[in-house]
Amino acid sequence: MDSNQLFAGFFFGLLGMGFFMFGKKSGRPIPLFTGLALMVVPYVIPNLIAMTIVCAVLCAVPWFVRTA
Repeated sequence: MDSNQLFAGFFFGLLGMGFFMFGKKSGRPIPLFTGLALMVVPYVIPNLIAMTIVCAVLCAVPWFVRTA
């Protein structure tokens, strides 16, 4: 495991925790499941570039999929 991968995993895990807490508190499923995915993806994808791309797309999902 590379230190860059460790830092990126920590950063995206923190963002995921924020999305998860926001989704849980507001009752919105999109941020909730996005947060769960952001917390799991760094464990599943071993490549730094692929992990960064997938996590960046996941971070953008709540802004593109808006629910009222």
